[in-house]
Amino acid sequence: MQNRGVAHAVEPAVAHGEDPRTYARLLAEVYDATMAGERPPARPREVIGDSWERVIAAGLRPDSGAGPAIHSADLARLRRESGLGGLIDDFTGGLAPITDAGSSIMVVSDAEGRLLWRSGSPRVLREADRLGFVEGAAWSENDVGTNAIGTALASRAPVQTFSAEHFARNQHPWTCSAAPIRDRRTGRVLGVVDVSGPASTVHPTTLALVAAVAGLAEASLREAHLAGLDQLRTVAAPLLAGLGGPGLVVDAHGWVAAVGQLAPCTRVTLPTAVDSAHLWLPELGQCSVEPLPGGWLLRPVADAARGAGTRVVLDLRAGRTPSVTVTGAAGEWRHQLTPRHAQILALLSDGRGRTAAQIAESLFGDAARVVTVRAEISRLRRVLSGLIAAQPYRFADSVAVETLR
Repeated sequence: MQNRGVAHAVEPAVAHGEDPRTYARLLAEVYDATMAGERPPARPREVIGDSWERVIAAGLRPDSGAGPAIHSADLARLRRESGLGGLIDDFTGGLAPITDAGSSIMVVSDAEGRLLWRSGSPRVLREADRLGFVEGAAWSENDVGTNAIGTALASRAPVQTFSAEHFARNQHPWTCSAAPIRDRRTGRVLGVVDVSGPASTVHPTTLALVAAVAGLAEASLREAHLAGLDQLRTVAAPLLAGLGGPGLVVDAHGWVAAVGQLAPCTRVTLPTAVDSAHLWLPELGQCSVEPLPGGWLLRPVADAARGAGTRVVLDLRAGRTPSVTVTGAAGEWRHQLTPRHAQILALLSDGRGRTAAQIAESLFGDAARVVTVRAEISRLRRVLSGLIAAQPYRFADSVAVETLR
């Protein structure tokens, strides 16, 4: 319950020394009262309470007999597109201390919560079949309510769900521990690794092990990425040496393999699809683009004024994630904004220009917080290269700005 302390990044459902059977009875009382709209005897853990609120708002019912959608016909394609196939042996080996006991199964889902692989106890697999916890099944929160896989995806953090913490009543006999797997190149969640079994198998250390295995998988992906950059670098070094001007070589995700006659950088922001011989990039302005095996050669266009003829659209409409779209001669580029960056750009969009102290006063009610403002604008200028002028801060004179509210 919530009075056991503040939720941590890896918080087990049942604390060390707590009796699972006693806790399960209390959870059942909390669940029944909450679903009936009554005052519960205690508050659920924050991660569970937040999930219940999302699921109820989405219109799901705890006693619905509808099972999850099954995508078995698409299973081979979903596995291939997940990027997780090469990690299955790592997951299986890392979680063997739990699954080899014969009371649990390992499950791997994609980023949408669709189950792609299962292994473990045949008896538990048969029980999972009856629940619809099968390969191809959709187990996001929107599909089946609060559960470790769906809630780990929604919260982007490791989650253990025990007994009546699950939203659907038919999942109460289970306990599940899941952790998201991120691609450290992009920050994108690729999927989830999970250990599930009867509620009686709940243990405080299970979630920590699952999270550790997910972390090792992320490290493995990172090592493969670095190896790919090293391979690209062997092509890039002689190419840049003979270029006769500034340029850099990046992989398909914008990570820099080598730089020639430019300030060192780690990554540039590429669009989702590179389908033009010229691009406007936030870090470099206009660039010519040439394909390479495993990446791209980017050459800044030296005589192009970075802000010239550029149109910026700030989308600050309610109910949407704030974003900025930049359109110029080399095409269009869109970037999601943090709430703070959205506030700053909204202030600058009126064209009047502001000092750091004036921005601090508007944002915080404290003109002395200029260091914070300058740090945030420095980050913004790395994203919107050449489009934000200083002294005072404003959009460059050649930039046309439109704000959608």
